[in-house]
Amino acid sequence: MGDYNRDYGSAHNPGNAELQLGRKREVLTIAKVIGYEGSIEFDPTKPDGTPGKLMDSIRLNSLGWRASVSLEEGLRLACGDFLKNHTCRM
Repeated sequence: MGDYNRDYGSAHNPGNAELQLGRKREVLTIAKVIGYEGSIEFDPTKPDGTPGKLMDSIRLNSLGWRASVSLEEGLRLACGDFLKNHTCRM
């Protein structure tokens, strides 16, 4: 395996404060995007997902990069692409 930094330059992992959601908000956003209208139950005695690392976009922002798609729009695009290009068999 080559040296990524030598071969491609510095690697950047863009962060987005919008993605730092709690599990409940994340689930409700996905339910909204896919049109789920059923009930969703949360168990407050269980942990709220895996502890995450807050990503920092300061370096990329200083280079002029900005996220152009919101989380909700990204989910809508991904779900639409999946439904258009894949067949689900049950």
